[in-house]
Amino acid sequence: MSDESSGTLANLAHEERRFDPPAEFAEHANLTAEAYDEAEKDRLAFWAKQAERLDWDTTWEKVLDWDNPPFAQWFVGGKINAAYNCVDRHVENGNGDKVAFHWVGEPEDDTRDVTYADLKDEVSKAANALVELGVETGDRVAIYMPMIPETAIAMLACARIGAPHTVVFGGFSSDALANRLEDCDAKVVITSDGGYRRGAPSALKPAVDEAVEKAEELGHTVRKVLVVRRTGQDIEWDDDRDVWWHELVDAQSTEHECEFFDSEHPLYVMYTSGTTGKPKGILHTTGGYLVGCAYTHWGIFDLKPETDVYWCTADVGWVTGHSYGVYGPLANGTTSVMYEGTPDTPDKGRWWQICEKYGVTIFYTAPTAIRTFMKWGDDIPTKNDLSKLRLLGSVGESINPDAYVWYRETIGAGTAPIVDTWWQTETGSIMISPLPGVTSSKPGSAMKSIPGVVVDVVTEEGESVPNGSGGFLVVKEPWPSMLRTLWGDDERFKDTYWSKFEKQGYYFAGDGAKKDDDGDIWLLGRVDDVMNVSGHRLSTTEIESALVSHPKVAEAAVVGAADETTGQAVCAFVILKESALKEGEKAPDSLIQELRQHVQKEIGAIAKPRQIMVVPELPKTRSGKIMRRLLKDVAEHREVGDVTTLADSTVMDLIGEGMDSEDTKES
Repeated sequence: MSDESSGTLANLAHEERRFDPPAEFAEHANLTAEAYDEAEKDRLAFWAKQAERLDWDTTWEKVLDWDNPPFAQWFVGGKINAAYNCVDRHVENGNGDKVAFHWVGEPEDDTRDVTYADLKDEVSKAANALVELGVETGDRVAIYMPMIPETAIAMLACARIGAPHTVVFGGFSSDALANRLEDCDAKVVITSDGGYRRGAPSALKPAVDEAVEKAEELGHTVRKVLVVRRTGQDIEWDDDRDVWWHELVDAQSTEHECEFFDSEHPLYVMYTSGTTGKPKGILHTTGGYLVGCAYTHWGIFDLKPETDVYWCTADVGWVTGHSYGVYGPLANGTTSVMYEGTPDTPDKGRWWQICEKYGVTIFYTAPTAIRTFMKWGDDIPTKNDLSKLRLLGSVGESINPDAYVWYRETIGAGTAPIVDTWWQTETGSIMISPLPGVTSSKPGSAMKSIPGVVVDVVTEEGESVPNGSGGFLVVKEPWPSMLRTLWGDDERFKDTYWSKFEKQGYYFAGDGAKKDDDGDIWLLGRVDDVMNVSGHRLSTTEIESALVSHPKVAEAAVVGAADETTGQAVCAFVILKESALKEGEKAPDSLIQELRQHVQKEIGAIAKPRQIMVVPELPKTRSGKIMRRLLKDVAEHREVGDVTTLADSTVMDLIGEGMDSEDTKES
């Protein structure tokens, strides 16, 4: 582990605060301490029991086939349909009038309640529409949408007909979308004219138009683009390709016969950053994924579907929005809140106003948001009645202890348990978390793996580290919601996740962690070059590639530096081409802003560097490897570490001097 990690470990060891579950909460908790014993005694029987929470058309013959690791098959021989489990069965059980989504648009008073009966009708119509567009079982459908009910409807319609979907975050650029369309060979794109963002319409369709053209240049043709009218903006229209949702979908029958698919039938592909610069298409299949989502949503959030109102604030473009915004909650017959916009529109109390209006009882968000609310002040949330909140959740990165305590005291009235959850796009569902009715939680620790999951912290050699030591976070046994492979690239799947501890057969998460003196787990972040910005994993290589694509940039190195609000922020160091500046001229602020905007255009706003520094050279070893660790020291204003392996140790002096003399902050 790095020197930085060691320092963090020492600080973490001094956290003495403990928060026990309220007695009444513990008394009625869904998961009790016995669940750990039950899972440890017979893990596969435990997972079979969780699978029985779902409705299967054909029961499985075998819980797990692990004969060809790392390629797992769960609930072998079982047949299931995700949309049926999320919608139809609730209607058939007499809960059609129950609200599935309290939808809140960003413009005030723009709201809609969607019941399970409504959802069944709309999903059936959308499924019929996709079939009319020529989508068949196994075809991929891309979804590039704002947070509106049609987004969840589109996902479920794909699942209903067995067409794997790939949802691309609406903040990603046309280039990013084009690469994903080409990689998974998407037949249809579902989008909208736009959505509302910070009080104004934000266009989406133009990015789709560009992406479709770029995909064509890459050799891939998108057949149809299905467009939801949300904002009424003027958009370009191709009569041969583009189809309005309200014209096609609304004309369909509400009857659609549900087909059941093999448990291992692909459900969706989600792209996440990789260290090679090319995004990885994470493949999740139907049965195991749905079992993992339903079980963890019910158990970790202590869901009481008859009385709870649940809100996961994540955008559906990220895995949290899939697992805990759509599939998990709907599989459990939950009433959820879905919000389109930002937390500060029209004012900084918007989220808390929504919580009060709909009586939210379970709230799941990211530490980034929590730290932002802390910065805004206690008086904003306390204007609203948050007394119904009984459980709080944190996701996306480790939550620092002070933010944890603020969240508990200010939002949770000092009594609501917090589930600090660790998991990944690849894991599909929560892996490490306190049990809210069992665990005496420690601020900043995800505690230990949940019942049914076997996680450990190990050395380079794969040996379990003793309490009080740090190492690599691994999963020792397969779990139902695990990724099955990387789309079209089994070798990269094996190399990325299984090669480091191939001998032991461990999945390596890519994160560092420490066990404290009690054996509880503290996450330390990525050990590779993937950054975690506002809970979103971004590849340094991808951002470096975007910078170098600018005509004035010769070379770039990117690091993630600690940031009070976002967890990590993107900091870039660039070498300009000689032609970019006159001799002796310093890079003007306008160029820095131009480069930042260029990254936003190439990848998306989430990847826009907080800082860009123009440097004469980068710290490299004699073999040419850039020492990003040293750049991270500079970006975080720390004493620079060991430079003896550098080809030219004076480079760091030049970079340090430049950092002190040049304003590189966002204007």
